[in-house]
Order: sequence, then structure tokens, then C-alpha cells
Amino acid sequence: MKLQVVLELSEEGGYTALVPALPGCISEGDTREEALRNIEEAIRLYLEPVNDDSSLAANAEVVEIAV
Repeated sequence: MKLQVVLELSEEGGYTALVPALPGCISEGDTREEALRNIEEAIRLYLEPVNDDSSLAANAEVVEIAV
């Protein structure tokens, strides 16, 4: 999977990295390389499956809506 990452110079120094396709997927690093390593880890964690479905009620319905 290929995702675009936006790197921005941080006012405090270092870099902020974010993934527009994954809302809230943001990381930082003191160097460009560190920021890219950190955002790669953040992407992997963001996409990691979570077994939260077990907390749904037995009669719950999951519906997808396109907007």
C-alpha cells in the first residue's frame, strides 16, 4: 500500500508528518528521517485490526454510508 505523507517543518524544530488519507494519523521527529520512521510506525498501528466488534450488542447492525 502506498500513502502520501506530508512533512512540515515544526516551529519548535524538527518535522511533523501526517497522512491525509488517514485522519488523525500524525507523528513527529527531530529529523526528516526520524519523522518518516515514526509516521511509518503510526500508519502500521492505525491500520492494525482491532477486535472491538465483540463489544457490540447481539442485535447491532453495522451500516456503511457513502457521502
